[in-house]
Amino acid sequence: MDNYFLLFAHSLLRYGVVIAVAWAGFAHLRGFLGNRPILNGDRAVAIAAMVLCHIQLVIGLILYLINYSTYNSMTGDVGRFWKMEHIGTMVIAIVLVTIGRVSSKKAKEERVKQKRVAIFYLIALVLILWAIPWPLREVGHGRGWL
Repeated sequence: MDNYFLLFAHSLLRYGVVIAVAWAGFAHLRGFLGNRPILNGDRAVAIAAMVLCHIQLVIGLILYLINYSTYNSMTGDVGRFWKMEHIGTMVIAIVLVTIGRVSSKKAKEERVKQKRVAIFYLIALVLILWAIPWPLREVGHGRGWL
């Protein structure tokens, strides 16, 4: 596989991850606050969000391994971001999404299921949004939106 293809796929998939995690988190929060049962569509989005997160993680780890020497030579804030903050925060966020989905699946009551997905997914969403190298940030300068 070509490094540029993987980088493009990783960059493009971030939008799917952000949308799916946000949609699932807010849908379950709405269900929890409205005290309504889980809709099949909401459950499907939560599952899709988790799957997208794991695909994104695999692509990201492959890119990290391919570019390891480049990241290793970076210094300062940008180097720290790529060597530790981006990958570490994203792994934590994906673990939170996974915990939210699995713990929701194990819960007996609908309200508890929705609460768990809402809490874990929305915390993960905040971490994901922070750890993405957006073009307006120093670490994303010159990277573009895709």
